[in-house]
Amino acid sequence: MNAFDDPAAVARYAEAPPRLVPGFHDLQRMALLLLAERAPEDARILVLGAGGGLELKAFADARPGWRFDGVDPSAEMLQLAEATVGAHAARIRLHHGYIDAAPPGPFDGAACLLTLHFVPAPERAATLRAVHDRLKPGAAFVTAHHSIPGDDEERALWLARYAAFAASSGVPREQAETASAAIAARLPVLSPAEDEALLRDAGFRDVRLFYAGFTFRGWVSYA
Repeated sequence: MNAFDDPAAVARYAEAPPRLVPGFHDLQRMALLLLAERAPEDARILVLGAGGGLELKAFADARPGWRFDGVDPSAEMLQLAEATVGAHAARIRLHHGYIDAAPPGPFDGAACLLTLHFVPAPERAATLRAVHDRLKPGAAFVTAHHSIPGDDEERALWLARYAAFAASSGVPREQAETASAAIAARLPVLSPAEDEALLRDAGFRDVRLFYAGFTFRGWVSYA
């Protein structure tokens, strides 16, 4: 069973990102600020990979005039998102599926946090083009996910650092190392250069790195 469809794993989901992602809460805050640079007070924002609802809640807490459409392929994770956003639910529409399930927009901004590393490169390229097509000209797109540079030896070093960070955050060492090995074996993780090229090929411009935390990278770019 996929972990995102496992009710027990979903129930524990909110505990994981702060323990695995360096500066997780600051990453959310930076994403919000980058979106807000160009989004109006009554903005409509697209959140891809919205299951769990963590960034939806963070964004909605900070911007009471924004409305959101959140998309995720896991029904269990969308149920968790609905519970997480609480009183903000009236401003948030949740859609079960992939990017094609999202409304056509146009949106004033979009975010995709800790999601694209699950998507193989060809599908990732199509997903990015679909996001771009749903944004207003000049709107910001903020994305962050595993993106590891170098050859096999360097990538192994960064993954060891990922495991060390998780262990230092309270994850059992064996569990952290198993997770690191699973990332290496199963996830279609690209290099930062490849990720930036995909953004540009999808039509995004002014692609700029704003975040780096061991195996994670984050970019802001514009439609």
